[in-house]
Amino acid sequence: MITGSLQKKNGHYYAALNLKVDGKRKVKWIATGLPVEGTGVRKAQKAFDQIRMDYERQEEERLANILLEAQRRQNPDGEMMFQDYMVKWLKSTRSTIAATTYISYDDMVKTRITTWFAAHPVLVRELTAEDINSFYDSILSDNCSPNTVIHYHAIIRKALQNAVRRDVIPKNPADQANKPKKNVFLGSFYTEEEMMTLFDVSEGDPLEVPIRIAAYYGLRRSEVLGLKWDAIDFDKKTVSIRHKVVELEVDGKFVPVGEDVLKTKSSFRTLPLIPAIEQLLLQEKEKQEMYRKLFKKSYCTDYLDYICVDQMGRLLRPNYVSEHFGWLLEKYGLRKIRFHDLRHSCASLLLQNGISMKQIQIWLGHSTFSTTADIYAHLDYTAQEESAATMGSLFKKDRSADKKAAAGQ
Repeated sequence: MITGSLQKKNGHYYAALNLKVDGKRKVKWIATGLPVEGTGVRKAQKAFDQIRMDYERQEEERLANILLEAQRRQNPDGEMMFQDYMVKWLKSTRSTIAATTYISYDDMVKTRITTWFAAHPVLVRELTAEDINSFYDSILSDNCSPNTVIHYHAIIRKALQNAVRRDVIPKNPADQANKPKKNVFLGSFYTEEEMMTLFDVSEGDPLEVPIRIAAYYGLRRSEVLGLKWDAIDFDKKTVSIRHKVVELEVDGKFVPVGEDVLKTKSSFRTLPLIPAIEQLLLQEKEKQEMYRKLFKKSYCTDYLDYICVDQMGRLLRPNYVSEHFGWLLEKYGLRKIRFHDLRHSCASLLLQNGISMKQIQIWLGHSTFSTTADIYAHLDYTAQEESAATMGSLFKKDRSADKKAAAGQ
């Protein structure tokens, strides 16, 4: 707080303020413009107070600017345009996230975030929840689902949370943004009859093994393609899910790459080797050995430990699996579903045959029971029938008891 006093000098009132200049206290005389003669003390005092307040405000602004400049020098990221910050943040996280996650983030940053915020520029330190909401609205206006917005919300919030931890910004504006509710996803399912037809038409096809394994075990596409021969214990009759294959862009080309990182901790699981799959795998092993002898040096030996390879020994690409699966269904006039829907079909058939939701959770490798229930509860019609029967019998008991009591009276 600036101190001082009202003083008279040369017939006028002055504000004598005690200011700090270059670390030293000095008295600064500021004219009020009011003559002593004819001006009341109260009016002069009011003028003095106003001058002192103006100087205090100027001093506060000066100190604030000094502090802000110091913060800018310490945290230059706050002065970056938001789209540039997102690019920089993504590069810094590359070594800490899975390759597939990085590819997904990179696509989101390059395709939408950079483009939209370049057209609506804002500094990181000035970014508001309204800026983020406007970006979300632009996504929805392109007929994208709320789930797409949720994915963008996740990456933006994560990047800004990093800025909060580093004192670049005081709080995360994404926390106040309007995150939409997640859509309820209802996957497509094949019936047992449709599945049998699919098995018939895919016999001898390059996807025969992946289709059968996905259908029997409900594995994700990456988990199916990631199966190695050492994951199959033919003696103990078990299958271990512990590896996956994803597709990465390398030098402009998309290539399959194996990773020992699954979606969740629960995704790592060991399941019984189903006899039908055991027989299929033994046949596949013989085929691969035959092709290796047949093609000799032309046969690719880079993926000898993988199960899902083509006739030349090359690892099946995830995108090829999805594309060829769609082609196969169209060729034979089967109902269109995604390859991932074989996982949903597996769960659906398990439910229909009395397998509990908890067992299905473990079979599919879901991290929580709620995940399984959220996706498949609407299919558990047996449980609904049991609930209806229980409630019906309870009310019947009540009515019978009332009638007996009335008769006794």
